[in-house]
Amino acid sequence: MAAGFCGVLVLLIVCVSGLDASRPAVNQELSNIFNELWRLDVNRMTPGVDYTISVQGRASYVNQGSHVVQDHASQPLFSNVNENKLKNTTTFSRFTKLLDNYERSTGVAEQVTTEELTEINLFLDAVLETEVMKRAHKYLVSKGQSSSNLRHFKSQLQTIWFNLYHRQRNAGVDSCGFEHVFVGETKSGTEIIGFHNWVQFYLQENSTHLDYKGYKARNNDLPDQDDHVLNLQFSWHGLVKPVGSAFIGTSPEFEMAIFTIVFLINTERSTTVLVNIDQCQMELVVIRHGRSLGTAYPKLLSSNSRHLRQHSH
Repeated sequence: MAAGFCGVLVLLIVCVSGLDASRPAVNQELSNIFNELWRLDVNRMTPGVDYTISVQGRASYVNQGSHVVQDHASQPLFSNVNENKLKNTTTFSRFTKLLDNYERSTGVAEQVTTEELTEINLFLDAVLETEVMKRAHKYLVSKGQSSSNLRHFKSQLQTIWFNLYHRQRNAGVDSCGFEHVFVGETKSGTEIIGFHNWVQFYLQENSTHLDYKGYKARNNDLPDQDDHVLNLQFSWHGLVKPVGSAFIGTSPEFEMAIFTIVFLINTERSTTVLVNIDQCQMELVVIRHGRSLGTAYPKLLSSNSRHLRQHSH
């Protein structure tokens, strides 16, 4: 009997410690470099000044592939965005030019024109001129993951983000990291995949292709108007994304920099790191597709320094 009880006890201990072990420890080194990049991100938009969001109601549970969804947000997520800043900040304006270069549906081969190649080139040039990407580059060089030669680093970014590959078998090259993460794609005409960028969200919402349905969060962690990461639900061209997540207000160079760092300092196909950036605790998820990026997104765990207050009690 005693042996049986011990066996059960061991199993319980293993299960309970397993629950704890499933969440990785905060990666302090990455948190430090990402906070440095955060402070350097002069192009980041300020909530309540450059844009206003309205998080509204909590979204309900929806099955992947379902087209029926309750709307818990009667208003758009973005009530306004500083269009002048979008148009006159070089990285933002060159970024938005790239958003219409892709076929939405996977399985449809991408045709890249000379003009589109020029747009990619100009965008990467602009990104490389920012303090954010300069610092990220310096960090990667110190880790032996990038060449100090700027041309080589640019080519590395090109491969990671813009190299075309097959996402759907039996199709032409139909996807790339940039398209998946920043533009969004649809799969088999039934689901939205990728789509983790706030500028694309705002532009699509503005042109009525997208409808925000509400936020996703635990009870004790309700989002507010100045959160820089949101977990959200939305429909796009008639399809539903049950849970998506995106940084809000950040510059394209900041997002590219942090995800490039996570991509390059790990070799696993799928990597999740737990980091604290500004007042948020989040997981950054990066999935590789060979030498290119399959997907990358933030998953908000707590905001407004709530994770710090919980530990101090």
